[in-house]
Amino acid sequence: MSMSRQSSETAKGRDVFHLPPSDPKLISKIPRILPHERVFPIQIGTELFKLSGASLSSDAPSYFSQYFQCQIKKAEEAGEDVSTAIRTLYIDRDPITFRDISLHLQGYHVSPRDGTHFVRLFADAQFYTLPKLMSQLYEESIFISIGHREFQIPRDIFTGPGNSPNFFSLGFGVFFSSHDEIFPGLDRESLIRPPSIMPPSVPNRSADIFYELLHLLRGYPVRIRDEEHRASLLRDCRYFNFKGLEQKLIPHHINYNLARRRYEITLRLEDILKSGISIATDAMTPTPTGGEAISGWVNYMRPYEDDKHHELILEIGGENTKLNLHLMRAEFFGQVKVRVARLFEVIATKLNLPPTTQPLGLLMASGGASSQPATPGNTPLSEDLVRVVIEPETHIMLDGKTYTNYTESEEGAMAMSSTSSVGHGGGQDSPLSSIGGYFGPSRKRRRIDLSSHTSDEWIVRTGQWRLRIQGSRNGKSAIECVLVAVKLDAYSTEQAKNAQRGFLKG
Repeated sequence: MSMSRQSSETAKGRDVFHLPPSDPKLISKIPRILPHERVFPIQIGTELFKLSGASLSSDAPSYFSQYFQCQIKKAEEAGEDVSTAIRTLYIDRDPITFRDISLHLQGYHVSPRDGTHFVRLFADAQFYTLPKLMSQLYEESIFISIGHREFQIPRDIFTGPGNSPNFFSLGFGVFFSSHDEIFPGLDRESLIRPPSIMPPSVPNRSADIFYELLHLLRGYPVRIRDEEHRASLLRDCRYFNFKGLEQKLIPHHINYNLARRRYEITLRLEDILKSGISIATDAMTPTPTGGEAISGWVNYMRPYEDDKHHELILEIGGENTKLNLHLMRAEFFGQVKVRVARLFEVIATKLNLPPTTQPLGLLMASGGASSQPATPGNTPLSEDLVRVVIEPETHIMLDGKTYTNYTESEEGAMAMSSTSSVGHGGGQDSPLSSIGGYFGPSRKRRRIDLSSHTSDEWIVRTGQWRLRIQGSRNGKSAIECVLVAVKLDAYSTEQAKNAQRGFLKG
């Protein structure tokens, strides 16, 4: 009784896992390009292979199917016996590689084992014009040797925003081209044998750094150990032209400023790209005089990485900034001066202003705009010495100590930091919308007092600045770009600089 019940349960179990009858429509049929039952001899190098017509027809039309089709056609036209008329096809290629190709023709899945195996399969599949094997290899992971270490990489890992074209798709285009092209750039008809192809190899880069870049490209985080580690990652990002990944790795900080009610992004000057710059205008109450006031802020969005713009806080380091406290202007030196000038040119273009104020005739006579010295004074937004504003909210470290010299003053309806820089555009049309700067009735406001300081100049080690676009009363154009200090680390005497020096170690 129990035995019959157990057998019935087993039978039920078999019924549950029993495969349904095969549907002929679901079966991939092999086309009858060659007679399926006939065997065709192919000698590759020193080894003879005998493959059925079904195997050769499974990946056709190919070099093999066309050769034997011609043999059969000639035999039928001459009235000869096909069995005796078919001759052995001899090809002077590697028989070891062809063993895997014969397995593919017999219906087995063949995967490349390493870089050498991949390029040999790749070259012979194209030489024999095997469409299915070529399509499979174009979807397989590729093998790349970086720093004498081999990596197996999915093809789609380099297709993210900003990461293509890159070093591999350009330098090893034969592996990334369309599978419709057979040896791009070569004439297939006159090709006696495939060209020699080496596995992609970059021996002069670090395998460890490339492994971490792959980890990032796969979407996993990588802990940045120190600035030297970050510099190594960025250096190889630029070498391999991973622009999207580079934007993810550059030093930056994004936060929401509750006091200003807007998102901010802090970036170094050397990491700014012109495609990320935009201008955001402030919608404020019109001025009591009825004139047009200009107010806006430079915003930034990292290309390929951010989905919205943030107010830019620009970090300038390297002790390349000198502040004149009497004029409230900044002078830049070296590459920083060039980069600031280029940045102002981009901002001017965003405001529909000409990037340079030099006369066209002078530019043409001197070799064009590119031959002019890069200085903020050649842009419509500034003089050579850039106007700056130090607000009460600015945090200042001066000579190694926090600067705390503040006073309170009465502030009128139009009082702003550095009022001499605010005007109504001198009657010119502004590229920005009409927006004002009315701050309400008079009130007490804390101001920073710089008059009591003995030195008229500060050297800024590192400074963080917002970039404000505002009206200019006596400037070269209706508007100007002003650097509003957020945080400064500066010194006023040589002694303060020397105090920060360290002795050499080792």
